[in-house]
Amino acid sequence: MSKIPYTGKSQQARQGQQVNQNVPADPLAPAENLEAENPLLEDPDALAARLVETEDFVRSNRNLLLGILAAVVLAVVGAFGFYTWRTQQDAKAQSSMFRAVNNWEADSLTKAIKGDGKAPGLVTVANEYGNTKAGNLANFYAGVASLKKGDYKAALDYLEDFSSDDYLVQSRAYALMGDAQLELNKPKEAADLYAKAADHNANEYFSPSYLLKEATAREVAKDEEGALKAYNRIITEYPTSQEVAEARQYKAKLEK
Repeated sequence: MSKIPYTGKSQQARQGQQVNQNVPADPLAPAENLEAENPLLEDPDALAARLVETEDFVRSNRNLLLGILAAVVLAVVGAFGFYTWRTQQDAKAQSSMFRAVNNWEADSLTKAIKGDGKAPGLVTVANEYGNTKAGNLANFYAGVASLKKGDYKAALDYLEDFSSDDYLVQSRAYALMGDAQLELNKPKEAADLYAKAADHNANEYFSPSYLLKEATAREVAKDEEGALKAYNRIITEYPTSQEVAEARQYKAKLEK
C-alpha cells in the first residue's frame, strides 16, 4: 500500500487529468506566462532604454539636482562649522568661569556673580556664552549665589535659564527655585516646584526630602489635603527613608 497521502491533485494525476504548469516540458523552449525576476537584467534593450531615460532626466533637471547637492554639502559643512565654533566657545566659557567658581566656593558671592576686576563674573559668562555647557552651568552657580545673598527674584531668573540632563542636578535646581518662591511668600508655587523636584526621575535618596518640603509649603499655603498627600507619599513610597518619622509626626498633627 502506498504511503503517499491522498490529495486532490494526486487524484487528478491518477485520473489522467492535465495539471497546469508554467514550466514547459522542453527545457530549451521558452516558458509561457513565467515573468522574469529582473527583466532589466535579462533584457539588454530594456536596460539600455532605462539608462537613456535616466540620462535624459539628469540632463533636464541638471540645475535642480546641482542645487540639492549644493544644499546638502552646505548643511554638512555648516553643521561641522557650528559644532567646531560651539566647542571653542565652550572652552572660552570654561576658562572665563574658572575664577568666578573659585570665588563662589569661597563664598565671595558678589565677586562670583559680578566679577572681581580680573576675571568676569558668572552673569557675564551666562550672558555671553549661554548656548554652551559652561554658560548654562554659570546660570546655576549664579542662581545659587543669588539665593544665598537673598536676591530671590534674580535667583529664580538664573535657575529658570538653567537646564541639565543630569537628573540629580536638575531636580536640585527645581528645589532651589522652590526655596526662592517660598522666600518670596509664594508657598503654592514653591510646593509645585518641590513636587516637580521629587517627581523628576524619582529616587529614594532625594525625593523624600523634596516631598517633605512640598508638604511644609502646602501647610503654609493652607492646603492641608495636599500636605497630607505629600506626607502619605513619603510613608508609602519611601518607608525606609529618614524623612518617614517626620512625615508621620506632622501627618498626625494635621489629622487631629
